[in-house]
Amino acid sequence: MAKITWKAGTIMAPIPPALITSGDMKKHNVMTAAWTGIICSEPVLTYVSIRPSRYTHELISKHKEFVINLPTWKYAAAVDTVGVKSGRDMDKFALTGLTAIKSSKIKAPQIEECPVSLECKVIEVKSFGTHDMFLAEVLAVDVDEKYIDETGALDLEKAGLLAYAHGFYYTLGRQIGKFGFSVEKKKKTNTPKETILKADSKFGKARRTGKMIEEKTLAGGVEVVVKKARFKKPEKKPEKKSVGFKKVKADKFKQKENKKTSYEPYSFKKKSDGSFKKKTGAGRTLPHHA
Repeated sequence: MAKITWKAGTIMAPIPPALITSGDMKKHNVMTAAWTGIICSEPVLTYVSIRPSRYTHELISKHKEFVINLPTWKYAAAVDTVGVKSGRDMDKFALTGLTAIKSSKIKAPQIEECPVSLECKVIEVKSFGTHDMFLAEVLAVDVDEKYIDETGALDLEKAGLLAYAHGFYYTLGRQIGKFGFSVEKKKKTNTPKETILKADSKFGKARRTGKMIEEKTLAGGVEVVVKKARFKKPEKKPEKKSVGFKKVKADKFKQKENKKTSYEPYSFKKKSDGSFKKKTGAGRTLPHHA
């Protein structure tokens, strides 16, 4: 797929729609600024670029201090409001419900509702056309303790930081990795491997036997011996219910036994020629051959 070329523009996103606080605890202001970022890690240097016409530009130029506050998605409406309203005409903290609290190193206030606040001291100002860049050193970072995990690390994924891209506000997605995860070697665990017992190769297939064996492992640093069957016994197949031959035959003869019969022995009379003749009316009437 081919790319098309546009004229130069400010497409660099997503970026944080930072809330910039300035002034002091008696007279302060807050505005939204997307043109901010990190310049150096040692010393820790940052910047914010602001148009000279803004009230915040006037306060930072006077006090040489400001705070970069990172907002969460819950305050998206407040972030937008302080970006389109002017502090010269109103108290934007009272308008949006945001709370200004003291900073630890500078006089400019920070915002209580923001999970992270960077206290900055201006060291240089550079003019670049439409904006002036206030280059500053980060003197302190204030973090909401509810976003610090049990190891003491900052878990900003729980905070739900707000992002800004091309005139729209977004929430950040889920974490998919960390810096260097693509080349990171897997850490070796100190847990000893469990002893694996196998059947002798001469058996080919596992014999079905209930012989017990011992398997040693470590549980909480203590050696544990577990006895279990050497080979797993096959499960018994359920018996099929069917009508067998013996049952049918038994029922057949049972019916014959229950049938009543009237049997009387035959009687014969000896004739003068020495033959026998069946007497009439005796027993069952059956064909008789002399």
